Amino acid sequence: MRIELAPEAAEFGREVVRALGAAGGDELVRRAEQDPRDRQRVIEPVLTGLGAWELAPRRDAVELEAAAALCRGAGYWATPYPVAERLARPAGPDHDGLIVVAGAEPAGPVAGLDLRWATVTPGGARGTARPVPDGPVRDSAFVAPLDIRPLEGDGSADLALALTLPCWTLLGMLDRALELARTHVSIREQFGRPLAQFQGVQFQLTDAEVERRGVDLLARYALWSIQTDRPEAVDDALALRLAALEAADIVFRTAHQLHGAVGFCDETTLSWLSRYSLPLRRLPFGAVATEQLLAGRVGRRGLAGLFSDPAGV
Repeated sequence: MRIELAPEAAEFGREVVRALGAAGGDELVRRAEQDPRDRQRVIEPVLTGLGAWELAPRRDAVELEAAAALCRGAGYWATPYPVAERLARPAGPDHDGLIVVAGAEPAGPVAGLDLRWATVTPGGARGTARPVPDGPVRDSAFVAPLDIRPLEGDGSADLALALTLPCWTLLGMLDRALELARTHVSIREQFGRPLAQFQGVQFQLTDAEVERRGVDLLARYALWSIQTDRPEAVDDALALRLAALEAADIVFRTAHQLHGAVGFCDETTLSWLSRYSLPLRRLPFGAVATEQLLAGRVGRRGLAGLFSDPAGV
């Protein structure tokens, strides 16, 4: 297992950040809230120009890493578009994206997009989904209830990828949240010196960075698990999701504490980033349900790892 992404994938991720930044960066989400048509009118052409939908993450290991880097770059700008869901689309031309759904009221961040959606449950049940309009974007962050019609067949093979890629989007948001927090404490002064010089602030940032870095490594491990077609790939994806949700709580809490009240105002980027992270953190299920699903799958045997028997997995 390689800890770092392939050079081509890493460079593609950097290009995604540059391209979305040039298209509007932090303004993309603000403009999309004012006019939801900007999701397809502004954001989709940028992603198409980058060749996003030409990636084949199911067939090629490097393209899978490029897809992950794309999701991370989109998360960095809180791009209001279901990038991960589109990249996880099932094989074949019948659907444009795939959404993992659970519970009695399935939903996804796909409001207002004229696309064909497939769904899969944690148990592998397949379906097709139609978004149902539901209130203003400001309140929903583009999340819409889904009207699902069941399909025949088992979708379990799609589950690992569909769970892993959104975690890469959330990882990009954690990257940005910590960057914003570090910038804020380096320029904000108290008692005649920057907040960054206070030991308590340094400890908070260090704790948050440890959490973010842990998710970074687990995200790479989950990709490797998919690349090598491990039977534990779904377990690894659920473990990644659980770690990402726990890290998001710590990182965003730290960033908001260091920003103070201004971090909840629309004038600050952190406010938008935090609010648009919520669909990723709550759908298709939160930390408790993720933990229950993972425990139900691994039972007493626990998670397999790099050094599980047989040696080298």
